[in-house]
Amino acid sequence: MKRWRLLILVIGVAVVLALVAACAGGQQGGEQQVKEVTRIVEVTRIVEKAPEEKIPEGAIVIDFWHAFGGGRKLFIQRMVDDFNYTHPGIYVRAEHKGSYRDTLNAAILAAQQGNAPHIVQIFEVGSQLALDSGIFVPFADLAKPEEYQPDDLIEGVANYYNFNGKFYSMPWNSSNPILYYNKDIFRKAGLDPEKPPRTFEEMLQVCDKIVSSGAAKNCVTWPLHSWFFEQWMAVQGAMLANNGNGRDARATEVLLTSDAAKRIVNWWKEMYDKGYYAYSGKLEDWDGSDAIFVSGQSAMEITSTSDVVNRQRDAVENGFELGTAYLPYPGDQEWHGVIVGGASIWITKDHPEKELQAAKDFVAWFTNTENAIRWHKGTGYFPIRKSAVEVLEKEHWFERNPAYRAAFDQLLKTKADRATQGALMGPFPEIRTIIEQAIEKVLAGQASVDDALQEAKTKADKALQDYNKSVQ
Repeated sequence: MKRWRLLILVIGVAVVLALVAACAGGQQGGEQQVKEVTRIVEVTRIVEKAPEEKIPEGAIVIDFWHAFGGGRKLFIQRMVDDFNYTHPGIYVRAEHKGSYRDTLNAAILAAQQGNAPHIVQIFEVGSQLALDSGIFVPFADLAKPEEYQPDDLIEGVANYYNFNGKFYSMPWNSSNPILYYNKDIFRKAGLDPEKPPRTFEEMLQVCDKIVSSGAAKNCVTWPLHSWFFEQWMAVQGAMLANNGNGRDARATEVLLTSDAAKRIVNWWKEMYDKGYYAYSGKLEDWDGSDAIFVSGQSAMEITSTSDVVNRQRDAVENGFELGTAYLPYPGDQEWHGVIVGGASIWITKDHPEKELQAAKDFVAWFTNTENAIRWHKGTGYFPIRKSAVEVLEKEHWFERNPAYRAAFDQLLKTKADRATQGALMGPFPEIRTIIEQAIEKVLAGQASVDDALQEAKTKADKALQDYNKSVQ
């Protein structure tokens, strides 16, 4: 029961806070909060399937919830249609459930109501909560090794999603951050377009030339998102949480006052104060940073490898030459590499055995070599399989599409250690927000780096302790 109290709390707190804010604010603010409550309820309720849907008679129906909208939603549906056509005894229904957080909350609520979807896409930082929820069956318990070939998974991907020696979920859309840059702006600033900055120190030097020359208003942009802070911790070999990043034992402390953490935020602050770094002013605003870079207001953007396809298209449409490079890092520190971001696919339990087997069959097919290649080419997410990489190399894919090369090489060269394996923490999404708000305070001059990180650590440790108590 403690598990369910925790999971109800995860969803319920957001609703209660929204209601309180609605009552406390003015009429306009109240109306906005009521709309937000309605949105939360909408994304977490169980939606009835369209009556016009034509399900083959006798087919095993499998529900697949994911967090992708737009073109990726359509791409997923095409893949699902292909599976349904080639597997007439199974019918998969794919449904977009909103953001990563919305999708996980909706799945938990549905399971509580006894109507869980069979398959759920869960972002990497939701892994501990998914494990603790008790609503999922380990994928490795359903599938034989020859069905999903775990040894074929790229080491960096397998490293993240291997929990206690077992794959509880199947890796799917995997990414990490890289540097995108406008080679034309580099040339305008008198810089070598084939030598993007590799370190924090080089970034400052390059930015000085770009901004002082007037080649661009700003030098670089990236969303004010904790994901980048987490990556810069890992690239230094520093862990975000104690107990081996929560991998050796449950994490009980968030390491936000370490030298590595201060090194990141001090550099971030210096970049901002000098007018080199720009963001939209909103937390986690990916679209805002994309717009700054694509419009030529900045020469560089740090964002996900999953945006390679979009940035290539943007470069063509806006008439500039695109370059890609590794994520810059503190030059006085040993480079360890990056953490795999994105999400994996989980299967919920308490379904008839034939439905569990059908769900397993779909996930194994959906992530096989052929579809890993298809997904990579269509989105920019990594081909998660070694066999997929071999095919791409034989096709000279990376030679013909060099923008993909930096992203992939960076992952392949990453050291497999606890830092790059990524942290496991139950309230990770909440801790991300705490970190982002701390950095926002520093940039706004409302707190020193030391004070902001100490305050963030206190809040994050409290969130972690409260969560751990709820699942003991």
